[in-house]
Amino acid sequence: MLRKLRLKFVALSMSLVTVVFAVVVCAAVVSARDNLERISEDVLRRAMKGGTASEIGGRPVFLPCFAVNIFNGENYITNGSYSELYALQDTERLTDIVNACMEQPENKGKLSGYGLRYLRKDNGWYTRVAFVDMSMEVETLRQIVRSQFVIALLALIPLLGVSLALSRWAVAPVEKAWRQQRQFLSDASHELKTPLTVILSNAELLDASGLSERPQRWAENIRAEAGRMKTLVEEMLTLARADSEAPSAVCEEVSLSDTALDCALSFEPVAFEAGKPLRYEIAPEVTVSGDAEKLRRLVSVLLDNALKYGADGGAVSLTLEKSERHAKLTVSNPGAPIPPKTLSHVFERFYRGDASRGESSGFGLGLSIAAAIAKEHKAIIRAESDETSTRFFVILPLSRRGLTERKKEPGV
Repeated sequence: MLRKLRLKFVALSMSLVTVVFAVVVCAAVVSARDNLERISEDVLRRAMKGGTASEIGGRPVFLPCFAVNIFNGENYITNGSYSELYALQDTERLTDIVNACMEQPENKGKLSGYGLRYLRKDNGWYTRVAFVDMSMEVETLRQIVRSQFVIALLALIPLLGVSLALSRWAVAPVEKAWRQQRQFLSDASHELKTPLTVILSNAELLDASGLSERPQRWAENIRAEAGRMKTLVEEMLTLARADSEAPSAVCEEVSLSDTALDCALSFEPVAFEAGKPLRYEIAPEVTVSGDAEKLRRLVSVLLDNALKYGADGGAVSLTLEKSERHAKLTVSNPGAPIPPKTLSHVFERFYRGDASRGESSGFGLGLSIAAAIAKEHKAIIRAESDETSTRFFVILPLSRRGLTERKKEPGV
C-alpha cells in the first residue's frame, strides 16, 4: 500500500512537472517562431522598398530575398540577393513563383511549395511582390524545438530522482501511522485473547458445577459473548497480518481439489441442519501455489456466507473448474438479489448489508478476510447477484505442476 502511495506521489509530481515543462517549451517555441516571422516580414517590407536586410538590436540581418514588379503580364526582378543565387532571371521558375503568388487570396502569406514568404502590393498600373526565403526560419525553429526537448528531457531525469526522495519524506508520516495501526491491531488482538480464554474457561467451569437455572444461564451468556469476542479478535488478527507488507502465505503446491472437497464435506452437516442442501462438483487434480490453511479458510468463508444468506430450502452449490492457466472456484446460493450499491462494498471490512437479507450474526469481516487471502495468492475475487442467485468467484493461477498436468490431459 505504501509503495503504491509513493508511486502515485511520484507519478503526480512528475506529471505536474512535465506539464509545466511542456507549457514553458511551447511558450519558448511560439515566442521564437513569432520572432523569426517578425524578422522575415521586416525583410519583406524592406525588400518592397528596395532594401535587402533587416535589423535586430541595431545590427543588420540578411536573408535571401528578391522583389518583382509585374507589368502587363511581364515579370521584372528589381532587387535582392535571392535572384542571383538561384538564377531566376528569364526562367520558368520565376514565372511559376509569381503565378502561385498571384493565385493567393491574401496579400501576405507563404508559398510552402517553394519555401518562400511573400508580400504583395498593388500600385495601380503595376504590382510589386517581395519574396524572402523561409529555409533558415524553418531550420532555426526546428533546432530550437529539438534543443528545448533535449533540455527538458535532461532536466526531468534529476527531477525524477528528487521526486523519489521527496516521496519517501512525504509518505513517512503515513507510513509511521500505518505501522502503528497494524501494531495496535496485532497487540490488541494478542492481549485480548488471553482474558477471553480465561473468561471462557471460567464460564465452562461455572456451567459444569451444577448451578441453578439463572446463574447457569448467565454463565452460558458469558461463554457465548466471550466466544463471539474471541472470533472477532481472531479475525482482526488475521486482517492485521494480511496488511503486513511481507505476505505470510507459504508458496507450496496445494491441491485445491482436495481443499475444496474437505471444506464441502465439513459443511455438509451444517447445511443439513440449516435445511439448505449443499451440492458440489469439483474437478480433479487442480493444483495451485499458496498456503493450504488459508485457501481452506477462503473456501470456508464463502460456504459459510452462502449458508447464512441463502434462501430457506435453497441449495448451495460449490464448483471447481480448471481452464488452460487458471482454476475457477464458484460458490452460489439462491435468495434475494443484492443491490448493486451494496454489492460493490461486500468485501469491505465491517461492512454489513441489509439485515433483512437473512442472518444478523457475524462481524462483517469474513468476506474481507477472503479478499485478503485472494490478494495474497494473486487471485481475483468478485461477486455477482441477480434474481436467480448470488455468486462468488475466485480465479487463481495454476501452479507449474497444475499447468503440466493440464498439458497432459487428452485433447489439450
